[in-house]
Amino acid sequence: MAFSKKTCRLAIFVVFLLLLFFISARIAQSFPTENEGVETTMNCEYECKRRCSKAKRIGFCQRACGTCCERCHCVPPGTHGNTETCPCYAQMKTHDGRLKCP
Repeated sequence: MAFSKKTCRLAIFVVFLLLLFFISARIAQSFPTENEGVETTMNCEYECKRRCSKAKRIGFCQRACGTCCERCHCVPPGTHGNTETCPCYAQMKTHDGRLKCP
């Protein structure tokens, strides 16, 4: 059973595509994902105490800030505002659509 030139070319093309697929998958695995490889050296408890030091409801503020800090790995400077320095912190919303992070 002899293969035609067309069949051989098609087989080589399919093998090439499979090889290309496996190489690209291997390369994609070598890059870290969004939060993978990020060291969380931030002391969220300290940063949230600083951020919430002038809040009326300190416990509520620190709890919300702690959640945001753990997810975003950053807390904006100051006691209010400045959320542009931490975009993730600024984008988190409650179920009601209000800002979650103080």
